[in-house]
Amino acid sequence: MSTMYKDDQDDCMTVCLKYLLIVFNFLFWVGGVAVMAVGVWTLVDKSVYLSLLASSTFAVSAYILILAGALVMVTGFLGCCAVIREQRSCLSAYFCCLLLIFLIELVAGLLAYVYYQRLSGELKQHLRQTMTENYAQPGKEAITQAVDRLQQDFKCCGSNNSFDWRDSVYVSSVESEGRAVPDSCCKTITPHCGRRDHPSNIYKTEGGCISKLEKFLADHLLIVGAVGTGVACLQLAGALLTACFMYLLYKEEEDFSTV
Repeated sequence: MSTMYKDDQDDCMTVCLKYLLIVFNFLFWVGGVAVMAVGVWTLVDKSVYLSLLASSTFAVSAYILILAGALVMVTGFLGCCAVIREQRSCLSAYFCCLLLIFLIELVAGLLAYVYYQRLSGELKQHLRQTMTENYAQPGKEAITQAVDRLQQDFKCCGSNNSFDWRDSVYVSSVESEGRAVPDSCCKTITPHCGRRDHPSNIYKTEGGCISKLEKFLADHLLIVGAVGTGVACLQLAGALLTACFMYLLYKEEEDFSTV
């Protein structure tokens, strides 16, 4: 009698775990969509600024998230199939995929964290040089567009302040046509408006464009880290449930073979 009760209890646990894993895989698939969306959003939303960064760490972490998101979506679907079919070989492959994706997201999270720590120093060291030496220079159209977009979007002028432009190659050249700052510094852009650098005409933001860009990138990195951590925790829970489910199936096979 006790043996029958124990068998019924094991069957009940197996069924409960099976449906719990199906629900988990749906949530896992939704998490994959979220991870991929954050990765795409990181690259698309003001991606023009990437040309102003000295390293590609920010972009790499976003690409890793997109890859992880795609793998999560595929794995979530395959996981549902493996659970429904109750095949231990498929479940083992699914378990390994969960651990692999967890490691990928861990790498993306570590890259985001490391870059977050050194973001301020990198911007202070390289942004001023990038803006003053490359703006409006031949072959540097991407940087020119990024600087113009940066100054207009964040209502700032120069890396630290508008005086940074006095040392720029552009302002010192004939092409500037007497401008003190690029026209993108102007509150209202009109032809040659950059000739007048009075606060009533151009943006005089405290901290310059560095502080604005640093905050923008830091906010992105925090979101990337939060989403990656959340989905990674979900994966560990899924791996644990999968291991329990595989163990119960193994016990059922053993019990059946001894009958």
